[in-house]
Amino acid sequence: MLKANVGWSKGTDGYTAGKLAAEKAMKGLQCASFAVLYGSVDYNQADLVRGVAEVLGDVPMIGCSSFTAVLTPDGVIGGKDGFCSVMVLDDHAMSVAAAGVEKGECARMAGRQAAEQAMEKLGKREAPAYFYMIAPPGEEETYLNGIQDVIGRVPFFGGSSAENTMEGLMKQYANGKVIENGVAVAFFYTDKKFGNKYTGDYRYGGKTGVITKVENKRTLKEIDGKPALEVYAGWRGMKTDDLKGLNLLGATIHAPLGMIDPEGEITLIRHPVSGGNDLSMAVGNDLVENTAVCMMDATTDELIASVGKAVAEAKNNLGAEPGALFLIHCGGRAAGIGDRMEEVVKEVKKAVGDLPFVGVLTFGEYGYDKWTKNACGGLMLSAFMLEK
Repeated sequence: MLKANVGWSKGTDGYTAGKLAAEKAMKGLQCASFAVLYGSVDYNQADLVRGVAEVLGDVPMIGCSSFTAVLTPDGVIGGKDGFCSVMVLDDHAMSVAAAGVEKGECARMAGRQAAEQAMEKLGKREAPAYFYMIAPPGEEETYLNGIQDVIGRVPFFGGSSAENTMEGLMKQYANGKVIENGVAVAFFYTDKKFGNKYTGDYRYGGKTGVITKVENKRTLKEIDGKPALEVYAGWRGMKTDDLKGLNLLGATIHAPLGMIDPEGEITLIRHPVSGGNDLSMAVGNDLVENTAVCMMDATTDELIASVGKAVAEAKNNLGAEPGALFLIHCGGRAAGIGDRMEEVVKEVKKAVGDLPFVGVLTFGEYGYDKWTKNACGGLMLSAFMLEK
């Protein structure tokens, strides 16, 4: 039987906060099979991880820095003086291996190395039942491809590390170490069920175009042969000058771009990050020329309600008694929701009651649907639930 518990702390120093959160998470548990840590970049990251490791020892652990707060059954835990949360899983029917690898010269090679190291820790040659991936924003799809070079397409979930001020301070954690710029994975070997839901849950905004020019995978130059920012501004009835620079980031939270996967099961959300003087749009995930892109739409009320809906669908897809929930929630969505984030926690608890869960606010979200490939997106939700 899976047992799970969540601990959190805020303020103090990183070492003390990590230690206190881990101690709370271990209450009522005999041992630990796996742990996840989410923390604030306001702490010394090495101290934070060290505090957790002092309590948990060599328990497999991954995690990352989170945007402004973490979500727990006790509510939204955040603040300028630092915060962290730890969830510990205890299950004899589950073997978990974690690994973290710095990027080095090649993200794809780092992904391969992380997969190989995780399998080697358990003496496995076969692929896991599912896996959790964390990477910094920028090359998520490339890290994923490296992992899949080794294990093939295995169900996965995860998100990109984040921080508070868009300065590039985000970090990844793996097995008591801080990964400065690389990938962390946890491979789960078990026969027990899981349930997931990966979604943006935006509505179609009534505008569609064809991507006709992309540079470096993530710079959208043209839609329908015209400057991308000019086309998007026209869709919104806005001026291009009002969307240049990081103005575009906030302006697209409620109206991002979407790409429908070939199976029609998932609309992968693409969050425009900044508008260029050349009227291009820097976008948070990979794009492909000669594919359709849509304008999407959602109100703040809908962003909040969609969390409860996604968690409820993950529970329904599980088809068994749940034991724990990982909630990967976009930091951009959180910024759009603003001071109403406590309503998000209420939506989760409405869907699953007192189920132990942790939520991280990320700069990219990963997941899949039953009939689709593994994918990475932005402004999305990835709810992954484990059988008790």
